[in-house]
Amino acid sequence: MPLSTRPSSRRPVPALLSVLALSLVAAVAPAADPPASVHPSLWPRAHWPFPPDPALEARVQALLKRMTVEEKVGQVIQADIGSVTPEDVRKYRLGAVLAGGNSKPGGARTATAAQWQALADAFYHASMDASGGHVAIPVLFGIDAVHGNNGTVGATLFPQNSALGNARDPELLREIGAATAAEVRASGLNWTFAPTLAVPQDDRWGRSYEGYSEDPKVVASYAAAMVEGLQGRAGTPQFLDGSHAIASAKHYLGDGGTRDGVDQGDNPDDEATLARIHAAGYPPAVDAGVQTVMASFSSWRGAKMSGNKGLLTDVLKRRMDFGGFVVGDWNSHGQVAGCRNEDCPQAINAGLDMFMAPDSWKGLYEHTLAEVKAGAIPMARLDDAVGRILRVKLRLHLFEQGAPSSLPLARRAAQVLGSPAHRELARRAVRESLVLLKNNGGVLPLDPRKRILVAGEGADSISMQSGGWTLNWQGTGFTNADFPGARSIWDGIRAQVQAAGGTAELSVDGRYARKPDAAVVVFGEDPYAEFQGDIPNVGYRPGDTRDLDLLRRLRAQGIPVVAVFLSGRPLWVNPEINAADAFVAAWLPGSEGEGVADVLLRTREGRVAHDFRGRLAWSWPKSAVQTPLDPGQPGYDPQFPFGYGLTYADRHELPPLPEVSGLSGAQVPAGVYFERGRAVRGYALGLYGADGARAGGDVSPAATADGALRESALDYRAQEDARRFAWSKDRARLALAARRPLDLDRETNGDVLLVSTLRVDAVSPQGAWLGMGCGAGCGGRVALGGQLAALPKGQWLRVGVPLKCFRAAGVDMRRVDVPFEWVAGPGTAIALSRVALGTNVDRTLDCAAP
Repeated sequence: MPLSTRPSSRRPVPALLSVLALSLVAAVAPAADPPASVHPSLWPRAHWPFPPDPALEARVQALLKRMTVEEKVGQVIQADIGSVTPEDVRKYRLGAVLAGGNSKPGGARTATAAQWQALADAFYHASMDASGGHVAIPVLFGIDAVHGNNGTVGATLFPQNSALGNARDPELLREIGAATAAEVRASGLNWTFAPTLAVPQDDRWGRSYEGYSEDPKVVASYAAAMVEGLQGRAGTPQFLDGSHAIASAKHYLGDGGTRDGVDQGDNPDDEATLARIHAAGYPPAVDAGVQTVMASFSSWRGAKMSGNKGLLTDVLKRRMDFGGFVVGDWNSHGQVAGCRNEDCPQAINAGLDMFMAPDSWKGLYEHTLAEVKAGAIPMARLDDAVGRILRVKLRLHLFEQGAPSSLPLARRAAQVLGSPAHRELARRAVRESLVLLKNNGGVLPLDPRKRILVAGEGADSISMQSGGWTLNWQGTGFTNADFPGARSIWDGIRAQVQAAGGTAELSVDGRYARKPDAAVVVFGEDPYAEFQGDIPNVGYRPGDTRDLDLLRRLRAQGIPVVAVFLSGRPLWVNPEINAADAFVAAWLPGSEGEGVADVLLRTREGRVAHDFRGRLAWSWPKSAVQTPLDPGQPGYDPQFPFGYGLTYADRHELPPLPEVSGLSGAQVPAGVYFERGRAVRGYALGLYGADGARAGGDVSPAATADGALRESALDYRAQEDARRFAWSKDRARLALAARRPLDLDRETNGDVLLVSTLRVDAVSPQGAWLGMGCGAGCGGRVALGGQLAALPKGQWLRVGVPLKCFRAAGVDMRRVDVPFEWVAGPGTAIALSRVALGTNVDRTLDCAAP
């Protein structure tokens, strides 16, 4: 089993650790950074919509009286299905499980509703096992269903949130929430980690597309609607019935305002700004009865949110009257000062009610149990946390509903997942989200009776039009065959053109058999999720002109060109806008590509059936360095302002836009160390002989002085875009050194890999090792010789090793100065083209293998 899905290798503190010893440990443990002071009067109020319920409260108190302290501790821990079994839930009485973005039943690549149901049933029955005197408390099962039930094959994929903000339609959000909840329950799950109520202020942030808008008013207008769609309206019979699921307002608080748009970074805003902008969505969510709130990875003024008592308890639970429970994010408690993933009493004492401890849950259980028994975590705080969790489970009717597969929607899963009604709703959401930025000469709408060329790498890619958090965490590694029932943008255009009597031709590179009357070019960002999507500027693929060249080439041939841009955020694309007659911001529309065709094309009778309705929920940048860019800031001067959007009635002719990006020097994406056979800026390639002497490797050919390691250039996809390394002596190595130490701790917390695009020609019987360094006397290596030898010889592959492997090998991931080191025995020959962090690979190597 790969390390990324194994429980932590740290040894847990024994459950019977003495009170005296634990008290001593607690006394000398590092104190948490003091959070910035909180003034509750600055914060908006909310009202928990549930009146006192004596009957429910009596059930909660009766359960608490029967539960042992071990059972109570189990309730405050949530483990990931990749690291926990139903037997673990039975033994430890865990309160919840989750399926992280890359976790599927049985470790499968994808999962169907039937597979989810079977796993959910197994966890449910384990939690309800009352043998041995245990109290039967049904387990919650959570998943990131953030744009539909996006972890299940065949589900409806709605547009990502950054698209939906442009629709300005809260009722649409309510319907999407209800449809998502129905598909989640049909899969046997009962809790979704949505909606995201971040207010992204810097589009360099890789999670920008999870937010509805840069404007807190738009976010606030959507919050209650989405919560009520997911959960049902509080006070009605539909509230949390078998067709609705638990919602989770996230990520509390301020993650959209981190400095420089860094994921899991620090928000430096003053308290009034934090309350006015970043808290805007939470009072409406609380008013709607949201049952859970997820604490953010991020910090406010240096203090991690998962340990911020002022914001979790004083503001959220008291000022905002929140009566549900607070859950952490993926090991977010481990980032609190003085904590680690397996031990963090500070978080629960600050107001966290449930730890999300995906792979650290067992050690965390042992420590938490010992700390409760020692008094480091007061019993009253534990009872409060467990009571909040029990109330949510009782409101969800978990004790009465039975096994997940027995629910009516689950029995009709085939009819519910991707139902015609849900797909039509998603198609409508696509239409409402599109924003028309340019339509010179009235090129749009197109006549479907004519000859239409559809080009670009996004034209026939459901994965690309859906983005991250689609079937897996980063949304990568899939083909259209993985999306049964979905339709690409090409599918939608072809169907409508053919129905009208016209001709549609697909050609990704724009080469055509017969000159078209118009061309639709679909291009944009590749899928990404948190961290992987962080970018140093808001330029669209700086230095890569493939899409621009395609647009210019078609237009130079006298073909009217319509550009359809797929992205999770606004990006500087002035050259691409200039190269097209019409430009449409399509965002990430999801599985229903026909929604794009609905707006681009007239009917066969020549009518406009669907006009553009979208209005920018984001300010569009005038240069690649214009960020943050938000209304109200000094010097606000966007290319297209917040609220901009044309319709077919507008006769606006957009003049040529300036094409000065504002960038200088080579632009290196975050997490890339070696590209096209060369170390990128900020890194140096060195060859080290058996004697330890270094030789430079930045220019080929090269060799160590003792001849132990030789480097030569070769062609992979372009001329000399790869390097071949051949070992003739033991202990020789190649290494990429960083000019400044890297902090890879947050990346290691997830399922991120060190990915090498390589070709194995030969592997020495003496083995091969991949390693990292972290300063003098600090580093670690992972033995990979046998697995490398098993790879097909002479074939280029993307091979990944989990970052967690290097941490387990002893690397301090907070100060990595050598992110890549290869050591091999004589006779080894390996070619490399690229080394970077990522998740999309052909093979993941198992660092636990012999």
